[in-house]
Amino acid sequence: MTNKTSWKIGLLFSTSGVTSIIEQSQLHGALLAIDQINSKGGVRGRPLEAISYDPGSVVSRYGELAEQLIVENKVSVIFGCYMSSSRKEVLPIVERRNALFFYPTIYEGFEYSPNVIYGGACPNQNSVPLANYLMNANGQRIFFVGSNYIYPYESNRVMRNVLRQGGGEVVGERYFDLETSAEGFRDVIAEIMSAKPDAIFSTVVGQSCIEFYRAYHAAGGDGRVCPIASLTTNEGEISAIGREAAVGHITAAPYFRSIQSVANRRFLKAYEAKFGSTIDVTSGCEAAYSQVHLFAAALEETGEMDTDSLREALLGEVFDAPQGQIKIDADNHHTYLQSRIAKVNEQGEFEVDLKVRRAIKPDPYLVYPAIHDWSFRTLKVTASGGHHA
Repeated sequence: MTNKTSWKIGLLFSTSGVTSIIEQSQLHGALLAIDQINSKGGVRGRPLEAISYDPGSVVSRYGELAEQLIVENKVSVIFGCYMSSSRKEVLPIVERRNALFFYPTIYEGFEYSPNVIYGGACPNQNSVPLANYLMNANGQRIFFVGSNYIYPYESNRVMRNVLRQGGGEVVGERYFDLETSAEGFRDVIAEIMSAKPDAIFSTVVGQSCIEFYRAYHAAGGDGRVCPIASLTTNEGEISAIGREAAVGHITAAPYFRSIQSVANRRFLKAYEAKFGSTIDVTSGCEAAYSQVHLFAAALEETGEMDTDSLREALLGEVFDAPQGQIKIDADNHHTYLQSRIAKVNEQGEFEVDLKVRRAIKPDPYLVYPAIHDWSFRTLKVTASGGHHA
């Protein structure tokens, strides 16, 4: 039975279908934050109440369920979506009905909406550092492989421009359906082996990401020789890929489960207590967790679910997230985020190789030059796995 004194929020993450491996972790992150807020008395003495729907990874369902949340469930704040195509379904609905939508996922940039708070990395926070890293550490010849939807095309367009500015070259570019099997990648892997790139940039997502990495390994591909570098491959997928097939591959993200900090250890302990394991904790999970806490702080300030009041309170809001301090940028509704680049080690864990010295201001339209000093510092990794500057 609905608690009339609760603050109702909508959750729109898939627990079934091709993107459920990541969206389930985002849902868990949001639910953990809700639990933590409610255990401390909620917001102004009233608990947060989540109304959650599973769109089944079907793009059109995200828009339909967003409408249902707003119209039937009387919800004006929604957290959800992984793929850009699903975000694009929700966007016109929250704008038309003046609801507030929190998007806790990396994306291709080049978007602004007064009704969206963007919580994942945009290109200047992950694509640009990763391109610079690959050209310095591996070489300038990169092969692109992506899933066939908005984000990979746009992400690759950005990455191509950044590579060109740094003197790099794209030696191949192929796209695949979200349900492609390992067998379906056979031809492109043969093409990669023939082209002999210095690295592969992958925007393959969901289950097909796992299939791609496994197929590359089965064909003799070795991440320690020619790595697959990604912005989307996370801990949950690396676990499913398996240590042998995953070792040496690279991901750029604001957050990794292996971060050694008090805030992250506290987060992981709470997550394990609630869900029994931290195996599916990802940067998307951490972003959803952090966005719920940012929302609760704004609601504490306003005391009302009015979209315009909440937006005003959110802009400039700061949170000590598991990744480090983050802040919502008042200029563009995106988030100042940390930037890290990590490799999968022999144990199948991401080991952070480079991290930025301070959170990077989001630049979703890449107004500023893409190639410059990112003030990265290399992390020396000890045998015990601890990190030292």
